[in-house]
Amino acid sequence: MGQAAAAAFTVGMTAVQVKQQSAIGKYNQQVANRNATIAEQEAGQIDKQAEFDIARFDQRFRQSVGTVEVALAKSGVDITSGSGARVTEANALEAEMQNKLTRYNADVSMANKMEEARFSRIQGEMARQQARLKNIETITKAGTSLLSMSGSGGGDQGLVVAP
Repeated sequence: MGQAAAAAFTVGMTAVQVKQQSAIGKYNQQVANRNATIAEQEAGQIDKQAEFDIARFDQRFRQSVGTVEVALAKSGVDITSGSGARVTEANALEAEMQNKLTRYNADVSMANKMEEARFSRIQGEMARQQARLKNIETITKAGTSLLSMSGSGGGDQGLVVAP
């Protein structure tokens, strides 16, 4: 009767441990997936911020260009030719470069966040797989323990040795 109780206890504890390991694996995967979702949302925010920054820069640039054009016109400079045209062209190139730099930096940051999201999902899947492996290990140990119990106290009673 003692072996039956020990076996029942082993089976019960194994079931509890397997269930707990599975729950931990699922929880860790959910945390990793949540982190991935947050990283993806941050990537979207980076994109929106870049668009906002570009629009704000363009607005300030147009105001600056208007101020420069008025100042040049007041001083009698023709902004359609000569130095005035070169200043206008240089300003336009600078604005384009600034917009491209802002977009590039945002794209790099977004790519980093998306990679972070992918890595989080991989970590979550690994946590789930580790829990499954722990389940197999726990079940194997329990099975081994139960087999050793069924050997009627161990020893070599079940072995037949040829003379």
